[in-house]
Amino acid sequence: MNLFLCALILLFGGSLIVLPIRKSSLAALLGTLTTVLATPLTGYVALKVLLSGQSLSLSLPWSVPGAEFNLLLDPLAAFFVLPISALSLFCALYAGAYLEHDGQTRPLTPHWFFFNIMVLAMLLVVTASNAVLFLAVWEIMTISSFFLVAWDHHLEDVRKAAWLYLLAAHVGMMLLIALFILAGRYCGSLNFSDFGLLAKLPLSIASLLFLLALFGFGVKAGLFPVHIWLPDAHPAAPSHVSALMSGVLIKTGIYGILRILSFLPPAPAWWGWLMALLGAGGAVYGISMAAQQRDIKRCLAYSTVENIGIIFLALGFGMVAVTGGHPTIALFTFAGGLLHLWNHALFKGVMFLGAGALLHATGTRDMNHMGGLLRRMPLTGLLWIGGSLAIGALPPLNGFISEWLIYIGLAQAGTALEGYAALAPLLLFGLLGLVGALALVTFSRLIGICLLGQPRNSTVACAQDTPPIMLICIGCLLTGCLAIGTFPQGALRLLMKPLSQVTRLPIGEELVQAVAPLGQWNLMLLASLVVLAGLLVWLRHLRPLAQAATWGCGYRFPTARMSYTGEGYAGFASQHLLPGVMRPEVSGGKVCGLFPPPTALAQHSTDPVLMRFLQPIFVAIAERCQWLHWLQQGKMPIYLVYIFVTSVVLMAWSIWAGGHGGG
Repeated sequence: MNLFLCALILLFGGSLIVLPIRKSSLAALLGTLTTVLATPLTGYVALKVLLSGQSLSLSLPWSVPGAEFNLLLDPLAAFFVLPISALSLFCALYAGAYLEHDGQTRPLTPHWFFFNIMVLAMLLVVTASNAVLFLAVWEIMTISSFFLVAWDHHLEDVRKAAWLYLLAAHVGMMLLIALFILAGRYCGSLNFSDFGLLAKLPLSIASLLFLLALFGFGVKAGLFPVHIWLPDAHPAAPSHVSALMSGVLIKTGIYGILRILSFLPPAPAWWGWLMALLGAGGAVYGISMAAQQRDIKRCLAYSTVENIGIIFLALGFGMVAVTGGHPTIALFTFAGGLLHLWNHALFKGVMFLGAGALLHATGTRDMNHMGGLLRRMPLTGLLWIGGSLAIGALPPLNGFISEWLIYIGLAQAGTALEGYAALAPLLLFGLLGLVGALALVTFSRLIGICLLGQPRNSTVACAQDTPPIMLICIGCLLTGCLAIGTFPQGALRLLMKPLSQVTRLPIGEELVQAVAPLGQWNLMLLASLVVLAGLLVWLRHLRPLAQAATWGCGYRFPTARMSYTGEGYAGFASQHLLPGVMRPEVSGGKVCGLFPPPTALAQHSTDPVLMRFLQPIFVAIAERCQWLHWLQQGKMPIYLVYIFVTSVVLMAWSIWAGGHGGG
């Protein structure tokens, strides 16, 4: 634990050292070096805990009422520390080259200060074992990520996205404060070591704590329907920050739910069904919205909502299986959900860093302004294709393994249960299949529109591959995807200890035996693809192909304007598969008369949960609050009266509560 503490001190000290530096190159060097030195240490300690199963703890004096500086690195915490450490390392290395142009016009000191503070806060969140410490570092994590989201604050859309994120995060924070106040009241302590008393709570109180945890942490996790901040914040942030937030920061919300569930009594079935249904709804909703976006980072943000939904579906149904006395089904679905959490951190890191590389080269996030980038950026394009295959759950990559485990769990439940009880897991199985099909549409669209065809503007036509360090970072993450896809047994063995801790079930070798053949087939498939690719390259060099424009449906002089747009590619799915409330808004495009004038067709996709449901509520609340505007008199004596009246009321309530308790 001393090594882990040294890494935390290094992150904190490195953040402070960067503050007085005004030279961007030096700030980037020190900021990167801090993360590069600290995160391998935390990752190494987490790996040792996962292999040994032994928990590490640390307690330091802290003179804050009700608080103790207690850290606990048990298998569940180590399960989250490992991806936080790995992804933070590669995002820090990537950021140096990505922000080089920004460093020529403004100092990078604030970025590196908040970046390292955010990494430090994430590590503390998953290891804090005192409620006050947890809430403090949770808030630090929120504030530091807010400033990183608002990095390009000169843009109005970025400011709006950052404020929406901050608002949503603090709504969740209020629920978490209520959660820990109630837990501390029943346990008589705010230390997690004393929260074992929560297991004796009556079901009604335990259910209240579960709901507070589910939606309080669910806001940060991007759980549908409280995901509203995520689709705007991820595109607004720098790409490496988007990768870090999507890959690991939102997973701290899942950690919080799992940690609270470990304290509560055995879950009734409806807890699991609620999580599974919200997850299934989020998966379908997220991928449906992703298929409509022309902004590549906004598309990836909605894909995050989808993948978080898949994780919640698996964890929720695993809870149902535990309650119903089906341990094998529970192990498969829980293992699939936890492994998907790791997998998502890897392939979403590939996709967001790849999107940043495309943005770095072209200056745009709009896929309709791209095209032909595979020829101009072959290494970036190939890595992005690999990430798309992983996120689409195709072999031989890692997304296939975790979703396969979830499919097995749902299929076994459908055959093991009888009557109408077997219908629900089969419906979830079908919904997961629908999500997979829409994911293929979404990411084949990203590959086809962005990388293939002809360039749609002169900037794209002159694009060049990104700096080597950025490619190396993306390549390392994609290598992790391949490693889990071809050797899933190793990843599952690392999951054994946290899986046992979460499910409270004995773990055998059935999981490893189930995925071992998949790893072998994936390895053979990978070798076959490598041989086939080598053969195609050899044949092309043996007989060079004639260079000509892509065939354009018989037009003699085809142009890039004749290419498919992102909206057109997914038009059938959005117009015929989705309900009307989720379809994009279409304007223009009407042709009138024998000699029609030039016309334009535009399609705009907004988040219906935010715009149609929550925003009207927010507006109504704001209008009602205007009635209280008269309280703001702008006169000091009146404000002093407010303070005096409030103090008297609080004092009277304190005296009454003390006397009532004593009686």
